[in-house]
Amino acid sequence: MIDKKQIKVILFCLLLTTTVYAQQPVSIIPEPVAMQQLSGSFELPANIGVALPDGDLGHTFDLLRSKITTAWGYTVSKTNSAKAHIVLSLNSAENGQLGEEGYALAVEKDKVNISANTPAGLFYGVQTLLQLFPADIESNEPLDGIKWRIPLVRITDYPRVGWRGLMLDVSRHFFTVDEVKRYIDNMSRFKYNIFHLHLTDDEGWRVEIKSYPRLTEVGAWRVGKTGNFNFMSTPEPDEPKDYGGFYTQEDMKELVRYAKDRFINILPEIDVPGHSTAAIVAYPELSCTEGADKYTVHAGQGFLDWSKGAPPIAAIDNTLCPANEKVYEFMGKVLAEIAALFPFEYIHVGGDEAPHNFWEKNDQIRALMEREGLKSIPEVQSYFEKRVEKIVHGLDKKMIGWDELLEGGVSKTTAIMSWRKGKAGIGASNKGHKVVFSTSNEAYYNLMQGDRSTDPPLPFPLSMTLRFVDAYNKFDPIPADADARYVLGGQANLWTEMIYNSRQLEYMTWPRGLAMAENLWSPPEHKDWKHFSEKAQQFFKRFDAAEIKYSRAIYDPIVSLSRAGEKYFVSLRTEIEGLDAYLSFDYSEPDNFYPRYTGPIEIPKDAVIMRVTTYRDGKRIGRMLNISLADLKKEVR
Repeated sequence: MIDKKQIKVILFCLLLTTTVYAQQPVSIIPEPVAMQQLSGSFELPANIGVALPDGDLGHTFDLLRSKITTAWGYTVSKTNSAKAHIVLSLNSAENGQLGEEGYALAVEKDKVNISANTPAGLFYGVQTLLQLFPADIESNEPLDGIKWRIPLVRITDYPRVGWRGLMLDVSRHFFTVDEVKRYIDNMSRFKYNIFHLHLTDDEGWRVEIKSYPRLTEVGAWRVGKTGNFNFMSTPEPDEPKDYGGFYTQEDMKELVRYAKDRFINILPEIDVPGHSTAAIVAYPELSCTEGADKYTVHAGQGFLDWSKGAPPIAAIDNTLCPANEKVYEFMGKVLAEIAALFPFEYIHVGGDEAPHNFWEKNDQIRALMEREGLKSIPEVQSYFEKRVEKIVHGLDKKMIGWDELLEGGVSKTTAIMSWRKGKAGIGASNKGHKVVFSTSNEAYYNLMQGDRSTDPPLPFPLSMTLRFVDAYNKFDPIPADADARYVLGGQANLWTEMIYNSRQLEYMTWPRGLAMAENLWSPPEHKDWKHFSEKAQQFFKRFDAAEIKYSRAIYDPIVSLSRAGEKYFVSLRTEIEGLDAYLSFDYSEPDNFYPRYTGPIEIPKDAVIMRVTTYRDGKRIGRMLNISLADLKKEVR
């Protein structure tokens, strides 16, 4: 029998548990500008009323309703402010602090108030509100027995930069409309507002152009191959060209609407003059080079030689011909259709990695140089870019391209996407160009995020890794030497040479996409890896509930090797604190009963493989890495 004293103890423990629950630190990504957590929580009733302002709020109400009704089975309906449990309101007088995308959120004991200057601000406020609920809010099925409480908070929030982007390469591998929509949904959770679609490349042309139907009839399809990109075998003539796909113009309109409802602009990229094999296969007359009519859409075989640096030396001519007037007619018609499909103010024209070796020996190019007074091959590319720039401006659009555009000179109205270490972008901003920073070492999400034994290799013979900690710590959308007045913002880029399906797409994006979101939105003075990594791990629960695939490489040991004479020593470290590492060289699977790693260990002379994993609080949390010591030794200098 339980006596009165025991009952008092039980009641005290229950009270303590409730208090601790309500006072658990709030995890929001990106971190708000200002947040005050108060004592207590608000438990929503089964019938929830939401008050909305007049006007087009996009997907905001539907998002809130769908999350609550799906996970809880509660009823959500529109009502007036007096009866509402959640009130969304547009400021009658503009709040200068919040700007175009900011919001103020207050959770009280019986009501939630979100106010903003614009519908975009309300959408971002609702995204933050959803993060205040337990992770199970992300469930795709109704859940029973959960108290849907949110902590009492007051938040004032607005973004650091206006351009907060993710780029998806749909040329190397095609992703369906539904897969792209899911990617947009996941972006919107973290207040991204630019979705850069890399629509054309050597491996496929992915958007319908009615003026040139063969771009998708022919250029969207290739021989399908699986393996290490750039090391594939050359397609045989009888292999079927049935791998690929494209978006119709109606598909694109649908995606534009879908993104707009989530306050995301789609930036289309038509990559020229290089990376144009798919276009040339469809229309060989766009090339300067004889024999282009024999080309096939690139299927992953290597054809660019980077051994002498940039630009590469090409085995086939994958460039549009700057000396051919048909090319500018082509660009005019293509970009006119693109401009009509995409309402965003910018069109991305690529401009990167264009080989010059075929131009150097071409009679048409020599004649162009003589006629236009061009003294070098780089000036030929500059001539091309300037003519494309005029086409873009004639469509009442602004041009943006990769930082190679700066090498020949373009007008200051052209924006630069700085991908090569950032130096070019810093210089461009100081000369009055608008700049978006997406530096490859810190913002390319095709780089491995874990050990090479678990992550896809890069499509070239380099071992490059961008771990979660570095994606967070090393990227700054406004570098110290840049002129901040001309910095639009930043973005991460996901090239898909080695990404064959949408689940891997998610795996390579998350959780690094959390790091970019916070770097682009949150004040730099809030930057703290320990705090951020703790928040991110809470979001892993949300990813699990939403069935979003993500990398858990943050828990894996980071292995390095050193050498002293003929002896090799292995060292281990981790991205986060509190992990214990265990390893073996004898093919056995180490666990937490093996000796715990405490410092560098000499590798046994004849050992072939090392197996290593991590534990936290006595439970395995890292993956079991099976590492070839021969491969590891190759990296020791």
